[in-house]
Amino acid sequence: MILHTLATTPGRDAFDNCLAILSPEDAVVLLGDGVYAGIRKTEACKRLRADALAAGLIERLGPITVVDMEGFVSLTERYPRQLGWY
Repeated sequence: MILHTLATTPGRDAFDNCLAILSPEDAVVLLGDGVYAGIRKTEACKRLRADALAAGLIERLGPITVVDMEGFVSLTERYPRQLGWY
């Protein structure tokens, strides 16, 4: 179980590499420029959905859930490993 913090724009190597290694147990938090991937009907959002389907995560991918600092801390407690993508 890994908490991925994705803080790079779609189309960058780090973005692509993050999506390539996601597993069904993982979670992704979009930070900084990574939030552009959550914009509906963009190519990046479609890519997130396609990769989520391939990784068996599509049922977990719904509308974007916004978390505050407390929510982020909760995620870090739930996921013992974290991997940052910049």
